[in-house]
Order: sequence, then structure tokens, then C-alpha cells
Amino acid sequence: MKRALVIISAIFILTGCGGKKNNPAPAAPSAAVLSLPSQNEVCTTGTIISATASSITFTWNASANTDSYALTLKNLLTLATTTQNTSATKLTLTLLRNTPYSWSVTSLSSKTSTTAQSDVWKFYNAGPGVVTYAPFPAEIVSPTFGQLVTANAGTVNLKWTGSSVNPGTIVNYDVYFGTTAMPPVLKSAVTGSFINNVAVVSKTTYYWKIITRDIQGNTSDSGIFQFTVN
Repeated sequence: MKRALVIISAIFILTGCGGKKNNPAPAAPSAAVLSLPSQNEVCTTGTIISATASSITFTWNASANTDSYALTLKNLLTLATTTQNTSATKLTLTLLRNTPYSWSVTSLSSKTSTTAQSDVWKFYNAGPGVVTYAPFPAEIVSPTFGQLVTANAGTVNLKWTGSSVNPGTIVNYDVYFGTTAMPPVLKSAVTGSFINNVAVVSKTTYYWKIITRDIQGNTSDSGIFQFTVN
């Protein structure tokens, strides 16, 4: 009899455990796919507001498990960044003309704190009477802004990427590097997108930037980046 009670109790326990179901975690949003303005192109579809400004409509494809979107826009000349929220898959903003921008969209859900970010695209907002556009400011790959770097035999490698609305027109880069906020030229007319074995000193902060030049002599400035050597 005692053994039977033990078996019955075990059955009740197992049945009770099996009856409890955990609520599934809410599905995370998926990343939106950007549509317009197109990547690495001049945007000419805006509505002109003045000699210096126009309105541009940003569009992207709807993403799964998403309630709203946050569009992040960055002026690549001033590095000023703004973020606007919307529940739609398009948003109209006022931008400066003849100015390069980057943009991305973050997918949001009210059911989870998990988010998903789209690719980051760059474009030029068309300007009045502009025939050619300067290259986009170079993107610093490494060392990044504020990074703490460990030198390799007293040297570091500098790396960046360049792009333009006119592919294949970038001819070279001027690299500025030093220990002051306005660093001197380290090397001019660099045809690659890196310089290896740059000498550095431990416990020192360095500043650097890239000037990008295209075949027509147009230039762009990456802005100053800084890093510190361990």
C-alpha cells in the first residue's frame, strides 16, 4: 500500500510539472531593408524648399515583428546626428542641399527590448548647379575614436575606407597624424586605404584624419579621430 501511494504521488507530481507551460519569448524584430535614397548615389528626388534646403522622403521595406522604426540620419560634414521615430515605412525630413549624409533604420517592438538595425547607407543630397560631388568623407576603420590600443613592437596600423557617388574616381588620400589636435601630414597621396607600422609611444594620445581626393580634385575631410596607446 505504501508503495502504491508513492507511485500515485509521483504521477501527480509529474502530471503537475507537465501541465505548466512557459510562455514563449516574444519574437525579435528583423532588420529593415532600405530603399531610398539609394546607397552611394546623388538624391535628386527631393522637393526644393530654398537655395540651401530640400525635403527628402526616406523609404524602406517593412520588417517582421516590428511596431515602429527609428530613422537615424547623420550629416557627414558636421557629424551631427538626429533620430526620428515613426510607425510607417517612410519619413520625410528637411536636409541641407549639396551635403553628404548617412542613414539607417532600427526596427522596434513593444513586446521586447531587442532591436534590429538595417545597413547604413550614404548619399549626397543634390545641390543647385553642382556637376561633380566630392567623395564621401573617409570612414575610419582602426584605430577607432577613443580606442585604447596596444602597440605591436612600438607601431600601429592605420586603416580606413573611401567611397564616392562616382565609383572609381578616388585617386588618393592624405593622412594626418600626430599628438596635437591639429595633426601634421604623415603621408600624402596614399593610393591604398591603410598605412602600416606607424611609430607610436606608450601612454600617449594620438590624433589622425584622412583627406580623400578624387580625379577632379574634389576633396573631403574625415574629421579628427583620436586614440590612446597602452
